[in-house]
Amino acid sequence: MARALDAGASGLLPCRLPLPFETMAGHFPDVLEPVPAAFAARDSRIVRMAFAVLDGIAAAVERAIRRYGKDRVAIVLGTSTGGIFDTEAALEAHASAGALPERWSLEKTHAFHAMLDAVQLRTGARGPAYVLSTACSSSGKVLGSARRILAAGLADAVLTGGIDTLCQMTLRGFKSLEILSSRACRPFSAGRDGLSLGEGGAFLLLEREGEGPARLLGVGETSDAHHMSHPHPEGRGAKAAMIEALRQAGLPAEAVDHVNAHGTGTPANDLVEARAIAEVIGPQVAVASTKGYTGHLLGAAGATEAVLAILAMEQGRIPASLGAAPLDPGITIDVCLMPRQRACRVVLSNSFAFGGSNVSVLLGRAS
Repeated sequence: MARALDAGASGLLPCRLPLPFETMAGHFPDVLEPVPAAFAARDSRIVRMAFAVLDGIAAAVERAIRRYGKDRVAIVLGTSTGGIFDTEAALEAHASAGALPERWSLEKTHAFHAMLDAVQLRTGARGPAYVLSTACSSSGKVLGSARRILAAGLADAVLTGGIDTLCQMTLRGFKSLEILSSRACRPFSAGRDGLSLGEGGAFLLLEREGEGPARLLGVGETSDAHHMSHPHPEGRGAKAAMIEALRQAGLPAEAVDHVNAHGTGTPANDLVEARAIAEVIGPQVAVASTKGYTGHLLGAAGATEAVLAILAMEQGRIPASLGAAPLDPGITIDVCLMPRQRACRVVLSNSFAFGGSNVSVLLGRAS
C-alpha cells in the first residue's frame, strides 16, 4: 500500500462480482489462504481476510500477551457487512440445489461475532471482546472504545480495527441510492459523481505503555441523526467530532498538519466535509482522501485510513488525493493534488457514516 501511495497508483478495477451495472471497486486478493483446520467451522471470506491482515500484527499481539497476560488484552473490532458475502453465496446455493451449504452457519459464518470469535481464538487474547457496527464509522469508533477500555483499567492492551468484504447487498444498495460511480471515485473533484466501494481492513494494537510509532491523542464521536443517508447540510456532527478530538488532546486546531478526509467522492459529502474542515481546522491544512486508492471500505475505512494517516507521519509524505483535479471551485480547503513532502506531527482521520454517526481520530508522532 505504501508503494501505491508513493506511485499514485489506484487499486480500483472493474468490479469482479456479477452485477447488472458497471462500477469500479477495490478488491482484496481473490485467492486467500484457507484457514487452519482448527478453524474450519468458522471459514468465511471475512475470516480469511482477517487472518491475512492479522499476520502483520500477530507478533506484537503475542508480545502484549506475554507482557500483560491474555486476560489483559482486549479485542474490539468494527465491520459493516460481516459475513454477508458468504450468506449471499449460501442463498444462491439454496436457490439452485435446494439446500444451504453444510459449512454455512448463522452463528459461525454470518454473524458479526463470527469474525471476532475467530480472531480471539487465533490470538489467544481473552480480555473484553466485542464488535461495533455503525456503518462507515465502525472501525474509527472502535479506537474510541479501545481508549475507554484502557482508561477504565479493564485491559492493558487492545487489538482493534476492522474488516469488510464486498458483497451484492452494498453494491446494489449504493447503486439504488444513485451515489455509486461507474468510474473510479474522484473525491473533491469538480467531476465527481459518486463513490467506489472496496474491501479490506486494518488492525492496530493500542497499549497503555509501548514503543509504537504513534499515540492516540483523541477520538471525537458524535451522532447528529440528521438523515438516514444524507450528511447534515452544515456538517454539524462532523464539526463537533473534530472539535471533541482536539479537546481530548488539549491541542489547538493549528497543531493539525494533515487531515485524511472521509472524502467519498459524492457531491454532498465532499462539499459538507470540506466546509467543516475549513471551519474547525482551517483552510490551510493539507487534506487528502485515500479512497481513490482503496475505494470506500465501509466498516473497515476508519482503521485503514488511521493507518494511512500514521504512515504519512512516519514517512513525512502526504499522498495525492487521486482524481481530485480539477478541484471543485466550491471546495476551499488545501486538497493535495500531488504528493507532498511534509513533516507531520499531528494528523486527523475522519469517518462519517449513514445516520449521522461521525468519528474523528487524532493521532500524534510518538517522538
